[in-house]
Amino acid sequence: ILSLALQEPNFDWELKPGRPHQFDWKSSCETWSIAFSPDGSWFAWSQGHCIVKLIPWLLEEQFIPKGFEAKNRSSKNETKGQGSPKEKMLDCGQIVWGVAFSPWPSPPSKKLWAHNHPQVPDVFRLVLAMGLNDGQIKIWEVQTGLLLLNLSGHQDVVRDLSFTPSGSLILVSTSRDKTLRIWYLNKHSKQIQVLLGHLQWVYCCSISPDCSMLCSVAEEKSVFLWSMRSYTLIRKLEGHQSSVVSCESSPNSALLVTASYDTNVIMWDPYTSERMRSLHHTQVDPAMDDSNVHISSLRSVCFSPEGLYLATVADDRLLRIWALELKTPIAFAPVTNGLCCCTFFPHGGVIATEIRDGHIQFWTAPRVLSSLKHLCRKALQSFLTTYQVLALPIPKKMKETVFLEPFGMRY
Repeated sequence: ILSLALQEPNFDWELKPGRPHQFDWKSSCETWSIAFSPDGSWFAWSQGHCIVKLIPWLLEEQFIPKGFEAKNRSSKNETKGQGSPKEKMLDCGQIVWGVAFSPWPSPPSKKLWAHNHPQVPDVFRLVLAMGLNDGQIKIWEVQTGLLLLNLSGHQDVVRDLSFTPSGSLILVSTSRDKTLRIWYLNKHSKQIQVLLGHLQWVYCCSISPDCSMLCSVAEEKSVFLWSMRSYTLIRKLEGHQSSVVSCESSPNSALLVTASYDTNVIMWDPYTSERMRSLHHTQVDPAMDDSNVHISSLRSVCFSPEGLYLATVADDRLLRIWALELKTPIAFAPVTNGLCCCTFFPHGGVIATEIRDGHIQFWTAPRVLSSLKHLCRKALQSFLTTYQVLALPIPKKMKETVFLEPFGMRY
């Protein structure tokens, strides 16, 4: 079974803010936050004016969520069945910098919200966390739109948020106060740890899918790796030449990618600190010349759901798609305004990008049929570290082929 070649992403839908943005620093900062829920049923969009819009994501092709401007499609197709989820407007009262959905709670934690809020039915709940300009974190229940919790502790803007994928309702937050904070959203909803070490604003964090490791990046060149068991610093990764602005773990926890203002994405083995590959962003259109902007400064990087591809956005107004084993992009998509962030739909086939005028653009990309070798590698790497692979009593060639080969060469 061979992987299918990825074609050029096609522009499909667009979401526009309900009110035009005023281009001051406050409103522009509000357009940096989008997220799909882990099951793909909801889309959250910080659309400005302290408002986050929650949109039910209807997977059937004939349905288009309200607010979409669909290319070559009639708005008459917009249909909602009786009892289907409804859009929600969540007014946070503060500029929203980061949003993150929880995974679906595991059975031991399903009564959490009923204990705190007896008026809410005792069911499995999906929640949305929002990081605000004043250092507060608000936790909302998605299905009802109820505000459940206010978390206080940060002394400055909360820039990014990440829940543990295990469903334990542990939340990590990053802030301009140069700290990361760990919150346990049980019935007491308390802060359980403050991680110190960064010397500048902390931009982004990512928890590995196996919940063993936390990565954080800041307005500095080093990448920090923390233990999610002891909440201590494991190591720093050195290799970038400027501030690191984005990071993400691969779906099988075997890789870490970081994006920097130095125009490079670096792929790391987080267990050995080995630098596996660098992806350099070069200027595609020489005619683009703006002395006020580093044309290829990166803003965001994310993995595709199956872990075979990366998407990046940069200040040259291009969405790029990369195959892990290649050094050059395999696809480009031009955008009319500066890009802030990107994320894949959890089941593949769609990439969402947010641009500086507050619009959200959705790009269709073919779903990928993974090779049998990739599926084997993904399964094995989900519970074996690089060190454990190297210690296996199997031929070296098999180790390289099955476990360590996706990059062709290692740096």
